[in-house]
Amino acid sequence: MGTMGAILRHPGEVYPLFKLKMAVRSAEKQIPPQPHWGFCYSMLHKVSRSFALVIQQLGPDLRDAICIFYLVLRALDTVEDDTSIATDVKVPILKSFHQHIYDKDWHFSCGTKHYKVLMDQFHLVSTAFLELGKSYQEAIEDITQRMGAGMAKFICKEVETTDDYDEYCHYVAGLVGLGLSKLFHASKLEDMASDELSNSMGLFLQKTNIIRDYLEDINEIPKSRMFWPRQIWGKYANKLEDFKYEENSEKAVQCLNDMVTNALYHVEDCITYMDALKDSAIFRFCAIPQVMAIGTLAMCYNNIEVFRGVVKMRRGLTARVIDRTKSMSDVYEAFFDFSCMLRSKVDKNDPNAALTLSRLDAIQKTCKDSGLLNKKKSYILTNGPNYSPVLVMILFLVLALVFNRLSYDRSTTQG
Repeated sequence: MGTMGAILRHPGEVYPLFKLKMAVRSAEKQIPPQPHWGFCYSMLHKVSRSFALVIQQLGPDLRDAICIFYLVLRALDTVEDDTSIATDVKVPILKSFHQHIYDKDWHFSCGTKHYKVLMDQFHLVSTAFLELGKSYQEAIEDITQRMGAGMAKFICKEVETTDDYDEYCHYVAGLVGLGLSKLFHASKLEDMASDELSNSMGLFLQKTNIIRDYLEDINEIPKSRMFWPRQIWGKYANKLEDFKYEENSEKAVQCLNDMVTNALYHVEDCITYMDALKDSAIFRFCAIPQVMAIGTLAMCYNNIEVFRGVVKMRRGLTARVIDRTKSMSDVYEAFFDFSCMLRSKVDKNDPNAALTLSRLDAIQKTCKDSGLLNKKKSYILTNGPNYSPVLVMILFLVLALVFNRLSYDRSTTQG
């Protein structure tokens, strides 16, 4: 009923949802016939359907390189995330992971579900890696080595200060931004972006994930994973896990708002990076996750549900972002609207209210100064015309029938 209720409240999202569903089905059909490449793309769909979707619009060589880059770093991340692996085993693997990607026989059993399959069959990823162009291989090796070393460092080190926080996020995500910039440049489709801007692209996404995933990380078994810096959370509690408990709700939300404000400092760098991109497919590949991040922060801000469950953008709004993010004008509109949404949730009594509002002022000024904001109300936050619920239901049923028919036709053709 939740999904149907959302559709009735936001009828303008029905068609984007339908298009997204069709795009996902189409992407799932485009699995290469070679066993190792087939495994890589099938695994990509299993560990990140959204990433698998946006990667499809890239040209074949760059798409293959980024697919392998993503899976290699996912595998590295799986080793880091597995809290059951002893430190004396984990650290050497992290530090030498960049060497294992050249070994078609290497694999290491860890992780759960799809990630365990990825690790058990990692030799297939290595086989595909070895078929990439030399410049792509060198970029992936370089980032994997630096990321593995950084992860190893933080296995034995707590995130105490905001500098530690930025350093950790650099190792696990900022380096992804640097690596993608290297791959874009190796494809000869983009100029080489600065390390500072590339780093901010990764940090903005990673900090959003860390904020959103508080409860999942703090409840990790057998050991909690704590990435919020003590310098921030220590102002509001004696222990990071205290925010889980209802009696600490007020302080928990204040700390959350402090964390969101910290993440907002990367927005202008991200906008500058995206504005410099020349290839339309690479632009969409980069822009969609960034818009999703500012949207997620707007949902999380001042929201106690971050400490109770999962907070994320509804599927229809996600579909709308994917469908409509095609130009810098769309990016400016999305960042402006989500910052307006965030501003409307700022409590003047929040200890960081002035700082948060200052950050939002800077973001909105950047968007306005671009001269690209659309005069009409943005597609992100408006619901469009008020359609009759009966009409919406009929439209939804028609689209469902069309989707089922197309799916049947495809299966019949392939059969």
